[in-house]
Amino acid sequence: MASSPVPPSIRWSSDPEQLLKTLGAPRVSVIIPHFNTPELLVKCLQAVASQTLDHGWFEIIVVDNGSRLPMRLLEATWPGVRFLIERQPGPGPARNTGVRAARADILAFVDADVRVAPGWLMAGLKAVGRKPLALFGGDIRIDVGDRNRMTDVEAFESVFSFRQKKYINKEHYSVTANLIMTRAVFDRAGPFDGIGKPEDRAFGERAHAMGIRTRYAPRMLAFHPARNNGQEIRVKFGRVAHHTFMRHVERGKPLILWDARAAAMAVSGLFHAPMMLFSRRVTGLGNRARGLRLLLQLRWQRALDMLELSRKARAGDQLALVNWNS
Repeated sequence: MASSPVPPSIRWSSDPEQLLKTLGAPRVSVIIPHFNTPELLVKCLQAVASQTLDHGWFEIIVVDNGSRLPMRLLEATWPGVRFLIERQPGPGPARNTGVRAARADILAFVDADVRVAPGWLMAGLKAVGRKPLALFGGDIRIDVGDRNRMTDVEAFESVFSFRQKKYINKEHYSVTANLIMTRAVFDRAGPFDGIGKPEDRAFGERAHAMGIRTRYAPRMLAFHPARNNGQEIRVKFGRVAHHTFMRHVERGKPLILWDARAAAMAVSGLFHAPMMLFSRRVTGLGNRARGLRLLLQLRWQRALDMLELSRKARAGDQLALVNWNS
């Protein structure tokens, strides 16, 4: 059995004072890739700095990926944070740069637009302490402005975005916006891929093929803002469809099977309607109705976008590379 990088007391104790006496510093490196969201980054840093752990336990590394505004002002405001620059586009390369600079044996990843709960890092440390040879993805919920009057996007995303438990248990990967692992695990399964791939899925699938299990840590809680409108969700799903279609073609599967998947997508909203109507993450009839309407619209549009991909393939049109993180 592999030895844990986390002392036994943190695995079984919930007393922060006892834990403080046990761990050295830093034991965890929190790595945050950033691109053009300085206001959200400030909220992210405030949340990470407000963890129930003493600041000496962990270091914070922000890796800017070529933002329009320089990081000088933030550097002056956050002297305890290490600010680095990665010129190669994509959060994957930015995370890799953070890992190379990290001093700790445990690596926690969070995105710059994410706000973590106060006990986020404690929960992650305990998870890694129990299973040091695994990856752990935490729960990600939508940061809702007014739960009594949710927008259609907030209601939809509260149920259908960041379905971490499903991703982890069925698809063997965690979203990199809320992820923790030991450096030993990263060294085996890493590094993260570049902007041309969904780097979170690729990393998880690679780890799974090596026998490294991804596990769900629900107490490792983080909050992500909802997208601004339904069109932004459609763009995101368009990237998903494009990459999935490219894999479908590369594996030599017939286009008729893709068309069948598109037909199933068109009616899938009806079958998933109960998830919206009965989810505990959405309250109130009006919120559920707005979320349901957007669900049906998006599923129908996704089906049309999928059929457009197969039409272009049959016509011999060249499918341009889509940047996953664009």
